[in-house]
Amino acid sequence: MNKSPVSIKMTMEIIDQGNKDITIVEEQGQLLEKDDTTVLKFSETNENNEQTASLITIQPDKVSVKRSGAVSMLQKFQRKQLTENVYRHPFGTMHMETETDQILYQAPVANKSGELFISYQTSLNGETPRRHRLTIRLNKEN
Repeated sequence: MNKSPVSIKMTMEIIDQGNKDITIVEEQGQLLEKDDTTVLKFSETNENNEQTASLITIQPDKVSVKRSGAVSMLQKFQRKQLTENVYRHPFGTMHMETETDQILYQAPVANKSGELFISYQTSLNGETPRRHRLTIRLNKEN
């Protein structure tokens, strides 16, 4: 298993009725690579100084995002598949349905950054689905 420290820039875009909401998170984390599975581990701190640990598992045909702490969820992305999960945060619990359109992953190598891109639609508690784009750029630290 290869283990590398990485810098992470995560850009989350939500497109809802022509409006675009963009959130950018920059953190340090760890990248673990073994065979055809890559795991990205990092923590983020919200505005209330509460920690959320993220574990993103990338495989050739699917990606899973496990978050625990201030926010808790296990979201699975499989191309052209509908997946469901429960999203728990300080303001309550929501049922999520996700349909994944696209998953692209390019592993970071030497001095070249890697990127995970996921395009999907999510419906919260049965509401109209909103389009999401998640881009995670990874740079291995030396």
